[in-house]
Amino acid sequence: MKRAMTFLMTSAMILTMAAAVTAEEKGEGVMTYEEYAQAQIDDEVVIEAYVQAKQSWWENEGVGTATLYLADEDGAYFIYNAAVEEEAYEEMVEGQKVKVTGYKAEWSGEIEIVDAEVEIEEGNWIAEPVDVTEKLADEDLIDLQNQKVAFKGMTVEASEDPEGNEVAFLYNYDGSGEQGSDLYFNVSVDGNTYTFTVESYLCDAESEVYKAVEALEIGDVVDMEGFLYWYEGANPHITMVAAAE
Repeated sequence: MKRAMTFLMTSAMILTMAAAVTAEEKGEGVMTYEEYAQAQIDDEVVIEAYVQAKQSWWENEGVGTATLYLADEDGAYFIYNAAVEEEAYEEMVEGQKVKVTGYKAEWSGEIEIVDAEVEIEEGNWIAEPVDVTEKLADEDLIDLQNQKVAFKGMTVEASEDPEGNEVAFLYNYDGSGEQGSDLYFNVSVDGNTYTFTVESYLCDAESEVYKAVEALEIGDVVDMEGFLYWYEGANPHITMVAAAE
């Protein structure tokens, strides 16, 4: 997420500065975020970044695969179904530095790295969420794709379930699911309504955010955090929901 108050503040400043320096370092042959952003679809890419969240791990035909959200100080990355052994996956705690070699891809607007291999490296850094509440309607919101973001003071709007009832959320985008499925819910700010998601592979039915969304009522005003995933437009994957401060 004090003698010495001065000592603690100084220590915190040193740690913050050290984290910033660590986050900026790139190894030989590794792209900066700008170079990655300018690469063409299907180009091979090599990046170093820091784990911000792990979406899932499973075996695919005997090969361990993982989906990850990564970030550095300049941008963020979505790593889809990378080759990762389970033991290495367990080591990839939040903040862990990794090196990824794969291919840049696009799916319904989401830019990702696929067919990738992931190596654990020394280093640790965790991004602070960027408040994008006032940028939701901006065309350049996509420039922040996959970053850890925050939304403030948004109002829960009604969704319609398959029976035509107004509800605060749906299991699956069309209400066809059940507990354990992805959650979809509508929220508004400045007269515009947006659909947000709790991705069940990222935050399952036992997670605090999943339960928080299940407890929402139409008209609630909430603050949220998550990752700015993209699917035919902004489709934030939410990891925290709380009553607005």
